[in-house]
Amino acid sequence: MSREDPSRTEKATPKRVKKARDEGSVARSGEVSTVCVLLTAVISLRFMGEFYFKNFNEIFNWFFVEGLTQTLNQQTVYRMFLWSLMKMALLILPFMILIAIVAYTNIRLQIGKLWIFKIKWDRINLNIPAALKKLMISPDALVRLGRSVLQAAIVGFAPYLVIKQELPNLIPLFHQNVLGISSYMLLVAYKMFCYALVPMILMAIADLWWTRYRYNDNLMMTKEEVKDERRQAEGDPEVKAKQQRKFFEFMSMRLSSSVPRADVVITNPTHYAIALRYDITEAPAPMVLAKGADRIAKRIRDLAIENDIPIHENPPLAQALYKQVEIGETIPEEMYQAVAAILARLAKFKSRKG
Repeated sequence: MSREDPSRTEKATPKRVKKARDEGSVARSGEVSTVCVLLTAVISLRFMGEFYFKNFNEIFNWFFVEGLTQTLNQQTVYRMFLWSLMKMALLILPFMILIAIVAYTNIRLQIGKLWIFKIKWDRINLNIPAALKKLMISPDALVRLGRSVLQAAIVGFAPYLVIKQELPNLIPLFHQNVLGISSYMLLVAYKMFCYALVPMILMAIADLWWTRYRYNDNLMMTKEEVKDERRQAEGDPEVKAKQQRKFFEFMSMRLSSSVPRADVVITNPTHYAIALRYDITEAPAPMVLAKGADRIAKRIRDLAIENDIPIHENPPLAQALYKQVEIGETIPEEMYQAVAAILARLAKFKSRKG
């Protein structure tokens, strides 16, 4: 049941969900995307640290050692610029490509295949007081506020916790060189980030659950909406009944002209009825003049009785004729013997034979 509207007690139908997706409304958690990107960045930097250290060391050595011996002119400056640009691209591009792949994969896993670029101007609310009021009383706004406050607390508490643990290790740093101090600072920063990342992952999982819950809650439908959708899918019963009446009237007119010309009507006995005519001058084999099921089959039988046309019950043959032969077609060769046995009993063909 929807919390905002108690009358919305029914789950969203597939049609309602598809319409929402087509309009760009999907359940996507921004926190999950953020955490995945940060986690990827931490892991990649952790395993690529030696690679970055080696390249940065090479860049600094060249600029502050070998570069100082170079004569600065237009060509050397241009060459230094291209070399540093290539080095920075080598350092940044793999990292950025990996981040982009993870971000895309994360979004694709959350919302599936969906490409939409549409600006909905009608949803832009120019009533600022009303928009602020809705923002302040919205459950989603309260959740976002609480999430932001919790994130700020975690980000602030993680450094405090790590620094408190590392206090005994700060005094020995006076005896370290620049490389040792830098390495220690990077390790502490990495530890702070990991401390903050663990609760952020838990928050991302909770945010994903909340996002999907609110999404499904907003798509809840009333019983009347479900009935209207089913009515639209199946068609208005009155219109459908009217169309069926017109179709039956049309078929009755066709049957009234075709069934009286038949030699025999083969039935199921009640579900199917097939009117056959055999005239060697018209076709080399018996032809189906009319066929039908249920109401149309009853109409064929009634017309046969009115016009003194023999009715023969043969369920297997009737079913085969109904399914395999269309109106205006002759029967297939494998049915010749069964139909011939029926026609041979008719007075019309007995007299012709005699």
